[in-house]
Amino acid sequence: MRSQSSNLSSTEKALKILMAFTPYNHELGTLELSKKLGIHKSTTSRLLHVLTAHGFLQQNPDTRKYFLGRMASELGNAVTRSLNSTIVTLAQPYLTELSERVGESVALELLAGNKIILAAHVESQGHIRFSFSLGEQVPINVAAGAKSILAFSAAEFVDGCLKPKFVRFNANTIVSKKKYRALLQEVRQTGVAYDRGERFEDSYAMATPVFNHENVPVAAVVIAGPAFRMTDQFLRDTVAPLKKTAADIAQRLFY
Repeated sequence: MRSQSSNLSSTEKALKILMAFTPYNHELGTLELSKKLGIHKSTTSRLLHVLTAHGFLQQNPDTRKYFLGRMASELGNAVTRSLNSTIVTLAQPYLTELSERVGESVALELLAGNKIILAAHVESQGHIRFSFSLGEQVPINVAAGAKSILAFSAAEFVDGCLKPKFVRFNANTIVSKKKYRALLQEVRQTGVAYDRGERFEDSYAMATPVFNHENVPVAAVVIAGPAFRMTDQFLRDTVAPLKKTAADIAQRLFY
């Protein structure tokens, strides 16, 4: 009786090899992959050479083991760019509904490197309101959206984002990495992050993350407005509709 592996096409075997490196892209050797996937060693070796030649894998010259290469990264980047575009399209009506409900400006923010990018927004109809600038990049230490995303992100990713020096905008700005990490822990417990005049003293913001199907934060829904309207009572009352909007976007997008 032929084994299940022998019934697979070369394409299917190559895909199994690529998927073996997820989610952490640890180095794997030929024999290790052969045993793990139940594919003959000679076939595994041949496919590894093909995948390496096309940039989907790279080989460590010291260990002779393999890891995902540039082309695999480019495919991931293409998916991410497409996903970001999809998020913006699907999120817009939910952002509009939330803005009308709470009476303040609402935005969808995405993390890019160590900065937050404003991807979509709906301005409130109030005479005095917070105005977002589409595409603007905001340093993570003053962005409520970034705080809400980083609070639920992997430690290695957070460490990378916190390497650059924080910029101080005013007396409210957090510039201590230790204090910022403690703040992320608080956000992780409550699910909501705040900007209490940390960039513009007269503007407040609150945010909660949008999670994907793997429970990884990929965006944040943000409510922002003048400090005199975003009182403690307003912030408390707005937590529930804010979280519901983020959950609705996640459900529509990923499930």
